[in-house]
Amino acid sequence: MNPAFSVVFLTTLIGAGQGLFLALFLAELMGFGAGTPGEHALLAASGAVALVFTALGLFASVFHLGRPERAWRAAAMWRTSWLSREVIALPAFMGLVFAWSVAHWFGSAATLWIGWLTVLACLALFVCTGMVYASIRFLQEWASAFTLVNFTLLGLASGFLLATALAAYAAPEWAGNFGLLAFVFTVAGGISRGLSLQRNARLKPKSTLQSAIGIRHPKIAQRSMGFMGGSFNTREFFHGRPAGLLRQIKWMFLVGAFVLPLLLLALGLVNGVPGLLALAFVVQYLGLLAERWFFLAQANHPQNLYYQVVS
Repeated sequence: MNPAFSVVFLTTLIGAGQGLFLALFLAELMGFGAGTPGEHALLAASGAVALVFTALGLFASVFHLGRPERAWRAAAMWRTSWLSREVIALPAFMGLVFAWSVAHWFGSAATLWIGWLTVLACLALFVCTGMVYASIRFLQEWASAFTLVNFTLLGLASGFLLATALAAYAAPEWAGNFGLLAFVFTVAGGISRGLSLQRNARLKPKSTLQSAIGIRHPKIAQRSMGFMGGSFNTREFFHGRPAGLLRQIKWMFLVGAFVLPLLLLALGLVNGVPGLLALAFVVQYLGLLAERWFFLAQANHPQNLYYQVVS
């Protein structure tokens, strides 16, 4: 597939926002902010950061629309479309994060039940976002439980790492707790992503050139894609990059999203250097951008069998 950078930013930004909120609510459940005005204000400010990340993701998604003024119609097929459900779940999650942050700002006693509702919306958004891709059965690289697991774990990893960096500056006593969970989620995400790469490497196409064009002759040599120039099919369903570049990007995101952030996280926690924790989040987010681009590009649309030769 030909990755759209709007989708790359959408999925990584909202994942970080979701993970950050879950980290903040976990802190609240463990007693942080219990009646202390300063802690309430800190949770409200951190909730605003989570809201900014999800809002930026929503803004990025607009650039993927051919007719942005008709964006509201994307929610019309919610009964059958995971994309429509995601369109509904994202604003719902954002609205609840806003309500939770405002409740903390005013020291309201309603923060817990608003928080639980937000957790449900957050989990629903993880499921909807992952299923947008996992439900497409003819794209074998996406049609796997690994897709949903990876979207969730990588969102948790980046969100908890962001929470660690924020806590290092504003609430150092919580940096270790967040950092430990960020470490666990990053390792789990790395293992899950590695297993998905192994699975995809073993996939065999279900379609053949014969089935693609409806000719059963055993020897078919394609000389042209059938057009004088490109078309929607050749632009949208194939990235056009050489296989060597994809291999380089794969190793880049494995190092950038997992190995380097873990090293920086460990160094930052051991030495108590907030700057290293902030750098760990930045490095991991850049690695996740590469990971998401690779995830989208790796999917091999069956129609590429028909349009495999450009000239």
